[in-house]
Amino acid sequence: MHVVIIGGSDAGISAALRARELDPSADVTVVVADSYPNFSICGIPYYFSREVHPWQSLAHRTHADLEATGMRLRLNTFATDIDVAAQQLVVRDEDGLHSHIAYDELIVGTGALPSSVGITGLETLTSRDGVHVLHSMGDTFALERYLDEHDPQTAIIVGAGYVGLEMAEALTVRGLHVTQLQRGAEVLSTLDPELGALVHAELTERGVEVLTRTTVASIEKTATGLAVHALHDGTPLTRVAEIVLLVVGVQPNTDLLVRAGATLGAGRAIRVDESMRTGLPHVFAAGDGVTTHHRLLGSTYLPLGTTAHKQGRVARENAVGGRTHFAGSVGTQVVKVFDLVAARTGLSEHEARATGYSPASTSTVADDHKRYYPGAQPINIRITGDTGTGLLLGAQLVGRLGTETAKRVDTYATALFAGLTVDQISELDLSYTPPLGAPWDAVQIATQTWTRTHHESSRPT
Repeated sequence: MHVVIIGGSDAGISAALRARELDPSADVTVVVADSYPNFSICGIPYYFSREVHPWQSLAHRTHADLEATGMRLRLNTFATDIDVAAQQLVVRDEDGLHSHIAYDELIVGTGALPSSVGITGLETLTSRDGVHVLHSMGDTFALERYLDEHDPQTAIIVGAGYVGLEMAEALTVRGLHVTQLQRGAEVLSTLDPELGALVHAELTERGVEVLTRTTVASIEKTATGLAVHALHDGTPLTRVAEIVLLVVGVQPNTDLLVRAGATLGAGRAIRVDESMRTGLPHVFAAGDGVTTHHRLLGSTYLPLGTTAHKQGRVARENAVGGRTHFAGSVGTQVVKVFDLVAARTGLSEHEARATGYSPASTSTVADDHKRYYPGAQPINIRITGDTGTGLLLGAQLVGRLGTETAKRVDTYATALFAGLTVDQISELDLSYTPPLGAPWDAVQIATQTWTRTHHESSRPT
């Protein structure tokens, strides 16, 4: 059996590795558009902050490690078309030559592309002008080269999501003055604004100028630098810097599969079922280019590295006759911003209401461990539950680095996955020792607050 996989990132490599585990005799070819298979794109900001060096350290596995598993890598090879009827993939190599690769099963992990919708002027600007995106190792080298050759002192980051925040830290550490422009009411729009405001305060304290409610209209190169023209609270605003970094989100890379006849779903991503089938015979897809089964929302678009890994594994098992399913996501995410950690899982209150739940939320501040033991720090926790059923719907947390905020959001993520009520979380047998927690962990103090506020009054007496 010949399995062909398009994409050398999370979904593609996960699928290829699983293929070799399940069937060491399988012939596995991975088609990679660049020279950098299995690199951690999520780790790029830490390369710029110089916490990770050299750049080769970002490789989960080396080229040799991957080929040692038995897979064949076709690097610098671009997939141009899928001939579904003939079961052939058309590819173009770095010399521009086209060839065909026959497959028994095809797995597509083409991922997503950076988005810059609505910003004019970009068609005439490149990384050589100082305008950068950050989506690949090639983008990484282009930005690093610009930093080395031009020694800029100022940067504008358009977008204040996860990568935008991580890069604000990285460039600040590198000595640049950073201005961050965010379209929404607060940074990190996956959190409710009152928690996003805590992240905003951390950025400001570290010297980052943050402008929210700011929509970028255009970018132009001028004699004094790159001018970013925007509307700030409806008022025209222009900021000038030597570097502009665009991190305003991604859009699914679907052209290859759409031309082959696949169907679009949520977020204009490729619609797949829970077996990662596209509906095209012998063609599976996984990762940031496809829809995601969310355990609370149903089919949605939620590009996450953790999800891509799992989907790639499922696609590969089913491509060799398995009957496994992607169990679903609950949207668990976490980010470090200087010395703050922000995390979320599940739904916010407005997301839950739009889905048809009857949600209510409470906010709690609880210490990460017993206060009498030195170094206790507060964690801000927001719980969202359904007032009718008591079901946990979501949690958001912001705490200082070292408060195990990431592991605590994982407790809520596990509860969401298992379908626990808010009350049941208070019954969990969690660990305790004074330097690390309390008899009632911060996780449970927050759920008890929600129960007292929204659910105890509705219990029968």
